[in-house]
Parts: sequence; C-alpha cells; structure tokens
Amino acid sequence: MSKETMPGLFRAHHVAITVPDLEAGVRFYSEVLGAVEMFRLGPFDAAQMPRQPDGRDWTEAHVNVPDARLWIANLKIGDNLVLELFRYERPDGGNPTPPRNHDIGGHHLAFHVKNIEEAAAFLRRKGVRLMDGPIEIKEGPSAGVRALYFLDPWGNQLELIEHDRLFFV
Repeated sequence: MSKETMPGLFRAHHVAITVPDLEAGVRFYSEVLGAVEMFRLGPFDAAQMPRQPDGRDWTEAHVNVPDARLWIANLKIGDNLVLELFRYERPDGGNPTPPRNHDIGGHHLAFHVKNIEEAAAFLRRKGVRLMDGPIEIKEGPSAGVRALYFLDPWGNQLELIEHDRLFFV
C-alpha cells in the first residue's frame, strides 16, 4: 500500500451517533456529559428534494440512506469534541439496535475524566446503565489506565477513561 496520505488532513472534526429521538438525545448528552448545543439542521426530506442525475434521492446520494427524512443536532462536549446527533425516519424503520463492539461498524466513544469513581457515581445518580468495573490495566503501553463502559439510553456504548496523562495523542 502506498504511503501517500490525503492532502491537507490535519485532525478529526466530529463523531456522529444516530438516536431515535433528537430531543431526548440532546437532553441526555447535555444533562449527563455537559454537552452544549451549537446548532440544529433539518429536516432534510428525500421526498421533497430533487433527485440526482443518476436517479438516487438526496439522502441516498449524500448520507447513503435512501428515502429518509433526517434531523441533525451538533453538540460541543468539553474542549475538543463535536458530537453530531442524527435522527432518521425511513419507510422501513431501520435497525433500532446499535452495533455491538464485535460487530462490523461497532464503536464506542471514550471520555477522559479526572476521577472515575466520582464520574461513575454521578452516572449512577442519573440512572445511566454502567457495565462492570472500572477495570485497571496493569502493564503495557496503557498501564495505569482505568476504564468503565456505560450505555446511553439507546444502547450506544460509551466509556470513561482515567489516566494521569493523555496517551496515544
């Protein structure tokens, strides 16, 4: 494979998560993770937008989801993350279950915290579902990292990371 890389690429811009209810998504990420809403877009409705020259509708051509209506909310979390929440309506309903970590497309979003026990206690008070833990990595390049997975109300996997230094960046 060539070592050539994309010209001008210098950082990630945002992470996107699909939720079934945009208002509830904004509320969860604001109340639990301190997200600040930046702006909203939509609805974008494939049925009301011009088709592409090749016959595809707007949402299929631009976001690879045919026959959809979609809404978007952009949230800022901390000093370095933009979280883009999507809500879709489709005639077929789509898949209501997010991929698990071992599925193709599986993912999770991790947040660096100063004290994982305090953060976990806060999540419990908010009624957030936590996985077992935290776990502590004892050796290797991540030695000293403590981690705890949790879920948003729709099953999207999130993670808390406690470490005295930022690593891998």
